[in-house]
Amino acid sequence: MSGPVANNIFRASGVVAAAAGGLNWNSTIFTALTTFTVTVQNVSGNKYFIDGVQQQTLNLLEGFTYKFDQSDSSNSSHPLRFSTTSGGSHGGGSEYTTGVTTSGTPGSSGAYTQIVVASGAPVLYYYCTAHSGMGGTANTTAETVEANRGYWIDTTSTTCTITLPSSPSKGDQIILVDYARTWGTNAITIDSNGSNYQGQDDTYTVEYNTDGEVLNIIYSDATKGWIPQDDDEVADALIAPPTQRAIFAYGNTGSRVNVSNLCTSSGVVGADVTGVGTARSGLGAATYGGDKAIFGYGYTGSAAVSVTNLVTNQGVVGTDVTGVGTARHTLSGVAYGLDKAMFSYGSTPGTGADYDGKTNLVTNAGVVGSDISQVGTERGYLASTGYGTTGQAIFAFGNINGGGRTAISNLVSSVGVIQADTAGVGVARAYVSGATYGSSGQAIFCFGQDASESSLNTRSLVNNLGVIAADATGAGTARYEGEASNYGGDKAIYAYGSGYVNTRNLISNSGVVAADATGAGTARGYLAAAGYSSSA
Repeated sequence: MSGPVANNIFRASGVVAAAAGGLNWNSTIFTALTTFTVTVQNVSGNKYFIDGVQQQTLNLLEGFTYKFDQSDSSNSSHPLRFSTTSGGSHGGGSEYTTGVTTSGTPGSSGAYTQIVVASGAPVLYYYCTAHSGMGGTANTTAETVEANRGYWIDTTSTTCTITLPSSPSKGDQIILVDYARTWGTNAITIDSNGSNYQGQDDTYTVEYNTDGEVLNIIYSDATKGWIPQDDDEVADALIAPPTQRAIFAYGNTGSRVNVSNLCTSSGVVGADVTGVGTARSGLGAATYGGDKAIFGYGYTGSAAVSVTNLVTNQGVVGTDVTGVGTARHTLSGVAYGLDKAMFSYGSTPGTGADYDGKTNLVTNAGVVGSDISQVGTERGYLASTGYGTTGQAIFAFGNINGGGRTAISNLVSSVGVIQADTAGVGVARAYVSGATYGSSGQAIFCFGQDASESSLNTRSLVNNLGVIAADATGAGTARYEGEASNYGGDKAIYAYGSGYVNTRNLISNSGVVAADATGAGTARGYLAAAGYSSSA
């Protein structure tokens, strides 16, 4: 299709699953971006090898993107390009540039040639601009989906175009599914291939751009053409299982340590596990990917750092990952969006201010993004926790610039957007900890230190809408600099803390804090904790 963009989503009601019964599903996941590894070998002269196959004949789909990775050192002095003539410039032709981009120098890290195959693109030939006889053929064709089949469409890396059958019959049905929940970032375009689409002719562009969409379309007749029967977002269908275990790691004993302690699904904290990664305190931690954890940032005793350490769903702490974003400490980490995480706020030495407002988002693969400026009062020594059932989170309390404690809070949407300040509830305090509990998305903030530097065992419950209740009397030894995490699916635990103790307090699935219990591991404070593992 070409022409103006139509008003996007044609919304209908119904249940896709019911309509899908009896369809055949395509075994191949349609990937919008395919990367080929290019190497050069001398086989009676230099030849391109594509994914290890000499001068491989390629079939490139219109609307899809193909990257030819030339970072291997064998590509040095062998730039790969395209032409409509076999051999390209060596065969009397010229370079084909429609949809083609290049980056870097062949043979160097990150070098590639990339093509987005245009609609109606001719047969192409890939060749070396410097040497003849190295390349091969790249056939191009429209990706025409078949009637009465279902398809998974993966747009993780880029957009793509899906071409419908050219001669559909009444009752023909096609289902397209957002395989990676990325259509909101990289949309699909529907080319109706000469047929009408919900009564609009083929001069209109139809785009679907919502994460988690399932599109079910049926051909009616020449007048209305293809009609969406269902266009449903399945966001609510993604429910991450609650984490069953927790990990406490790093901290300050008078000197920084990197030991970790695993907590079972019954709330028992284990002995020290040999430390991995940079010893530090004042860091953040969060669950990501549904069942894994990440520790990030912190203070070594001499400098702030931005390194992170990933934790497997078995509780194994990984080695340092090179830091991304501004090195800082006194920040907080929290999960959001059911499978992602963020690190926010904190103190950046040398900026002239006590605290700053930065956020770094973490993907569901544990990749930390660059700094994002955020809304809300800049502060440190704050706490955070998830709440609700669809991936929301909340930051609350802390120290603010110019001195003093605060009780303000900031809600975080399921897509990681931090909202403006909400007026504080309860005692202004810092060094607080937060965790989820219960089965309906409740949370708790507990312990801490008030403006007079008195230790607290106060608890503040948070409902599943992110509303903080008035302070309630807590239990256990009043302290601060400990950390909390969920465990056992619906409970929480607070452990360690000021005075360098290893005491623990279990928190029930109704938010009741229990009396002190004997702890385990190195007594310390100013550590971090997060849930991991969906298996008890």
